[in-house]
Amino acid sequence: MNRFALPLPSLRWLPVYRRNLLVWRKLALASIVGNIAEPLIVLVAFGYGLGGLLPQVDGIPYILFLAAGSVCMGTMMAASFEALYSAFSRMHAQRTWDSLLNAPLDLDDILIAEWLWAGTKSMFSGLAIIAVVIVLGISREPTLALVLPVVALTGLCFGAIGLCFNAIARSYDFFTYYFTLVVTPMIFLSGVYYPVSELPDWLAPVAQALPLAAAVNLARPLVIGQWPTEVWVPLAILLAYSSVAIYVALVLTRRRFAA
Repeated sequence: MNRFALPLPSLRWLPVYRRNLLVWRKLALASIVGNIAEPLIVLVAFGYGLGGLLPQVDGIPYILFLAAGSVCMGTMMAASFEALYSAFSRMHAQRTWDSLLNAPLDLDDILIAEWLWAGTKSMFSGLAIIAVVIVLGISREPTLALVLPVVALTGLCFGAIGLCFNAIARSYDFFTYYFTLVVTPMIFLSGVYYPVSELPDWLAPVAQALPLAAAVNLARPLVIGQWPTEVWVPLAILLAYSSVAIYVALVLTRRRFAA
């Protein structure tokens, strides 16, 4: 197979996706709790703690400002963990992918299923955080419903990026570099905790081009109860990252299995 060919349209990924779903159902509650624990702690600790010292940011209560960032951050973390640790376990440690390739499936089918599953699983985490935001009364705006498509696209974006790193990893230790050198700086640069406008002039444009910043720019106005002033630019950024990353993941994964 041509390593650089585009994937052919197919629904053969569906049984693989369903298999991942059935396995996940056994540990669904623990999985969701684990994925929302960190953003929930951040939302409560920083929102109420730091929010007492910074009553308002950009004219809105700090905990409301932080809520959108927490939703996007939680979605990113859930998609990343699924596309890295869980996918790597199935690909390398458990060799589930090797077994699936004995069925009438292509490697592309398996990878597409992993990508869509990572996006789906991250949506569960995003929905859980949105539910916490509603229960705590942080925001109950009708526009919260429109955050769901943003959560879905964010999950697909970071699921695709995670699969790129999964394709070149040789052990679980490799993922430490991804979280330390990519995820953590992105969180601090993307407007989760403070406005991107507070960054130095040379750094702010770089931050605005990050996928997490694009997700936050779409989600924050909706959490507040407003319509984003700029929709197409952050939407295009997320779509571009998703499209390029899943193609790169396909190429890298094909190369790995051809070796």
